[in-house]
Amino acid sequence: MKPRTIAYYFRQAVISMGRNTGMSIAAALTVAIALFILGSFLLLVTNANFIAGVLESNVEIAAYLDVDMPRKDAEQMAQQVAAMDLVADVRLVPKEEGLNQLRKQFGDRHDLLSALGGVNPLPDYLKIKVTEPEGVRAVAEAVAGLEGVEKVNYGELVVYRLFSVIYWVRWLGLGSMILLSLSAVFLVAITVRLTVFARRREINIMKYVGATDWFIRWPFFLEGMFLGLTGALVAVASLYGTYQFLVSNIGPALPFVPLVTDSLTVMRHLAWLLLAGTAVGALGSAISVHRFLKV
Repeated sequence: MKPRTIAYYFRQAVISMGRNTGMSIAAALTVAIALFILGSFLLLVTNANFIAGVLESNVEIAAYLDVDMPRKDAEQMAQQVAAMDLVADVRLVPKEEGLNQLRKQFGDRHDLLSALGGVNPLPDYLKIKVTEPEGVRAVAEAVAGLEGVEKVNYGELVVYRLFSVIYWVRWLGLGSMILLSLSAVFLVAITVRLTVFARRREINIMKYVGATDWFIRWPFFLEGMFLGLTGALVAVASLYGTYQFLVSNIGPALPFVPLVTDSLTVMRHLAWLLLAGTAVGALGSAISVHRFLKV
């Protein structure tokens, strides 16, 4: 393709947008709004995945051993559990360490050993991490069946409710992103269709003098890409500013909620919106030209 021909395509696309300034601005803003909502769900799903990853890495099983189990037997129990499938790590927590943790929770004003008559009633216990969150229940049941294990605890109800919520957030976010993308595609298609209709006589003349189908299509194709890219730029700039503002205000108020705060990671995700906006515009133009141009 000759450089002069490429320049002609770009010039015609700009001229077309200039002739339909109102519709072009409306289309770009509509795409921007759709991509802003789309990007909001993208960031929501990104944070949901991040939170899920943090929770999954922190899910632990606490296996409490018999109070009178000798330390040597407890160490052998830890080795036995470590050899199980789906077990990533096992640490034996002695009863003395457990008592120190209670002291820290209650503060220095409470002398636990004096209150307990100088006897430590706590058992040794195992802190178990699994390779994948889906294996928590299976490992917990296997450990609970071992001789010498008095009780197993891993917050089953809380863990599964939390994972269930994150699961639905992921799928609802994905569904919403697909619907919004389709809406943006058809909005661009309608805008380009109006441009095609307004230039129908010019197009017929071009056909009569021997212009090929792609020679006629390319300016409309570029016009749709420009509209999509412009809308995407507006959406990305607005989303980045809004997200940074929310994180800077929500983060200190809810320090226990892990959020994606790395600016580079946020921009890497938002950069996909630029590609998505351009693709949406191109696809909208392709649909309009193919269905309504009839060249």
